[in-house]
Amino acid sequence: MTIILTIDAGTTGVRTLAVNSQGDVVDSSYKEFTQYFPNLGWVEHDAEEIWHSVQLTMGEVVSRLSEPIAAIGITNQRETAVAWDRETSLPIHRALVWQDRRTAGQCTQLVADGLNSVIRESTGLIIDPYFSATKFEWLSKNSASAKNLAFGTIDSWLIWKLTDGKVHATDHSNASRTMLFNINSLEWDNELLNLFNLNESDFPEVRASNGDFGRTGKNASCGEGIPIRGVAGDQQSSLFGHAAFSIGDAKNTYGTGSFVLMNIGEELPEPIDGLLSTIAWVLESENTTTTTYALEGSIFSTGATVQWLRDGLGIISEASELETLALQCSDTGDVYIVPAFAGLGSPWWDPYARGALIGVTRGTGKAEIARAVIESMAYQTRDVIDAMQVASKQRLQNLRVDGGASVMNLLLQLQADQIQVPVLRPHSKEITALGAAFLAGLSLGVWGSLEEIKEKWRLDIQVLPKMDHVAYNENHARWLQAVNRSRSWATES
Repeated sequence: MTIILTIDAGTTGVRTLAVNSQGDVVDSSYKEFTQYFPNLGWVEHDAEEIWHSVQLTMGEVVSRLSEPIAAIGITNQRETAVAWDRETSLPIHRALVWQDRRTAGQCTQLVADGLNSVIRESTGLIIDPYFSATKFEWLSKNSASAKNLAFGTIDSWLIWKLTDGKVHATDHSNASRTMLFNINSLEWDNELLNLFNLNESDFPEVRASNGDFGRTGKNASCGEGIPIRGVAGDQQSSLFGHAAFSIGDAKNTYGTGSFVLMNIGEELPEPIDGLLSTIAWVLESENTTTTTYALEGSIFSTGATVQWLRDGLGIISEASELETLALQCSDTGDVYIVPAFAGLGSPWWDPYARGALIGVTRGTGKAEIARAVIESMAYQTRDVIDAMQVASKQRLQNLRVDGGASVMNLLLQLQADQIQVPVLRPHSKEITALGAAFLAGLSLGVWGSLEEIKEKWRLDIQVLPKMDHVAYNENHARWLQAVNRSRSWATES
């Protein structure tokens, strides 16, 4: 049976998975890597450590396989910026993570200079340190001794290492997150590159999501000569893994952050306040190339809030304890948590917002705080979906969900209540990785069509809304009050 080897390079760790032709994960290996916080608001990763984690997990999975590997798919944290020396293939600085806020002041100045509309029209994004452009400029300014630089997101870095430095490439979904790529003309935007003092020659070639990204070299732990044929940013890969191939199909991934994406088809709409327009994927076949766009709402802190409860406050010892603790109370007692640790994303886009815990009384305990954290995930998702439905003029039929927090049935019920449509959790827990596997397999003919891939998506649970309209709107109104208290709190990033 044919195997697609998929690398899922996330924000806190790397997982390598083996996916068979039935769309089942038959083996996997995971390794966390170090998070660096050198200054307030700065978040960094060691790109070499990420590569070593890939090598380790790939080697472990391959050592247990007896079936042939047809191809490799890659999905990755998207806006994280890496710079390396082409001659040595070594990073010139730690990678700047998508959560990093060191360039918030620069972004504020760019907005003040009236450049937001220019960037929105070209890239579908807004000016924010979340995206890669200002990170790449920072790396360029802080690498004066380096020559022959290569820039890229994590997918580009891994492709470079897997191919022994022979291929410097990315796909359209990742390129569209840099704030440097024109999603209308599908090319690097020279006006924006000049704005950030960057050179196109330092950036990767942009290829279709199911394109040819070369073959593994002799240093890859999976073996030499394996084609790399599917690449997508993690959220677009999740949308593809959910088989969300029709206009209006939507998903939410509850990961380190939460990311709501809605398929809007092949026509790019005018920029929409509070939401991002992005490339979902570009597919090429023998005679055609098709671009699919998506609306996106980016929520910065979901799993990161759970980590804060565990590591920062010690309220829980393991993430798996959160739901059990929250079920010890029937409500939060009017307590709300706004997890704006790195500012607020969609639909607010306030890099100066900060986390707030409000409504606390002497009767507030661990259970109420735990429940407030879970409720914050549902409220933030509702804020995004409300904006999407207005913008797209389409009523959401259902929401497909994945990511670590989606295992909590309490969250799914709260989510269904807040958005008033069914919430669907698939059987597979690795939808993001499956998206990259499906792209690679589609490229090689393991699956012959999108319809065939759609048949691989299997339902685990459907949760229907049961809270009455008055209650869910009253709770949400209180949440919005808490959000307003958190906004514009910081004076610098």
